[in-house]
Amino acid sequence: MPLDLPYRAVVGAAHTWFRAMDFRFQVTGQEHVPRRGGAVLAINHVSYIDFIMAGYGARFAKRLPRFMAKRETFDHPVTGPLMRSFHHISVDRSDGLGSYHEAVEYLRRGEVVGVFPEATISRSFLIKDLKTGAVRLSSEAGVPLIPVILWGTQRIFTKDHPRDLARHKTITVSMGEPLHPTGTNPLEETAELKERMSALLDTAITSYPADEQPPGSWWLPASYGGSAPTPEEATALDRAELAERARKRAEKRKADETD
Repeated sequence: MPLDLPYRAVVGAAHTWFRAMDFRFQVTGQEHVPRRGGAVLAINHVSYIDFIMAGYGARFAKRLPRFMAKRETFDHPVTGPLMRSFHHISVDRSDGLGSYHEAVEYLRRGEVVGVFPEATISRSFLIKDLKTGAVRLSSEAGVPLIPVILWGTQRIFTKDHPRDLARHKTITVSMGEPLHPTGTNPLEETAELKERMSALLDTAITSYPADEQPPGSWWLPASYGGSAPTPEEATALDRAELAERARKRAEKRKADETD
């Protein structure tokens, strides 16, 4: 196992930030994270800082999760060296199988691996359709699959909204009972995972301090009285974002060809 000195130093700095911001953490189910051996954390995705807060949930078991993150994060001149020093796992969408096998090896060596099965941030803040990767990793490595729900992180830094670094926010980290997928039917087992995550999310939303989550809040799903996009509206926004990225890539390729 690596010594993880850079990882531990950054975790210490993050905890100092938490105290300075007076974040009020509501953590439940931390006993489900094993103190030894591999495990997959299947985490909902509502914010750009979710990996920091999900790691906070594992601190009670004194574990440092290895997160699967898109390759672009590793290519960045600032975040890249950090991600590599933390021994996180680069996900190259053109070589997803390589990332998958690396994660399985991590799990078999006894690491905790964090996965965001929605793949991208949910603009509706509800659970999107899940990829089957978390279930397949758990079944192949023979380790438990732990659903994790974060709530309140979207108030700090998420898509389509400016960062809000105001203090005194409540952050919920809910960790559910482990699932033990067999891999015989990944689609069915992924549907069960989504059901578990949705139930945890409902509890997190309904138990969140009411004075911090008034009706009409932009970070509250429409089905709970908020003004966030509905799942259908969120899907349309996601498609428009992908189309815009494709347009920019095409323009860049064209500019490169004319240089």
